[in-house]
Amino acid sequence: MSDQPNTEIESTQDDRLWATLSYIFSPLVPIVLLLLEKKRSRPFIKAHLAQALVFGTLVWVVIAILPRGLIERIVGLAVFVLVIIWGVAASRGESVKIPFITDFLQKMKWA
Repeated sequence: MSDQPNTEIESTQDDRLWATLSYIFSPLVPIVLLLLEKKRSRPFIKAHLAQALVFGTLVWVVIAILPRGLIERIVGLAVFVLVIIWGVAASRGESVKIPFITDFLQKMKWA
């Protein structure tokens, strides 16, 4: 799973902050911000919100299915590390490419 930049999209400091928070507090922040027209209309934020929402939802589903114990802790640690990496990339104004999720969202024209 990489955080290689895609094409650069113009972003403000506010955009970068919300994109970072969307990864850290996913899927709550993406849901709230996608309901706000002002935030949803910004391409940089919209792309990060869509990715964070899908990733966060998948994580919740996987964690709910996994048996409690060591596997759940390892998955939780991996998710924590990825969220920090993607949040830092978003705070720098970079686009994040999450395998499978980014491609799916681009095909559906959601990001």
